Amino acid sequence: MSAHPFAIKGFTLIELLVALTILSILAAVSLPFVEITVIRTKELELHSALREVRTAIDNLHEDWLNGKISKTNNSVSEDGYPKTLQVLVDGVERNVAKEGKSRYLRRIPSDPFSEKENKDPKDDWMIRGYQDELTSTVWGGHDVYDIRSMSDKVAIDGTLYRDW
Repeated sequence: MSAHPFAIKGFTLIELLVALTILSILAAVSLPFVEITVIRTKELELHSALREVRTAIDNLHEDWLNGKISKTNNSVSEDGYPKTLQVLVDGVERNVAKEGKSRYLRRIPSDPFSEKENKDPKDDWMIRGYQDELTSTVWGGHDVYDIRSMSDKVAIDGTLYRDW
């Protein structure tokens, strides 16, 4: 039995303040790690989207070079690249009539760093045509040779996302 029959068991105000202080320090230390994890996840999504679209462009060009797609197809430029990103989704008629269309993408992926609201994924990307200069920021409209992010943000490694 305790010395005082009416003693109340519990924590003192000091003990509660110490516990809250420790919890707030732990939260403050972990917050930057959470932010880096979110950014890293977006960077992985961007890498994946760029790889997916660039592979689709290369596959269409390879089919054009190998004669699987007619050299006179309206969806493909005279250099063998799609005229728009949407061509990769809609598909291109194969050279043999009964074979139908070759589709290279199920959908156009969006740029995870795009800051546009209610956006169309086609508008997320900076497009460069085969005839455009390497450093050009304006698409010539002839065909789609490459894409890159429009974001001016800096990646974790110090590079700009638009340079990926």
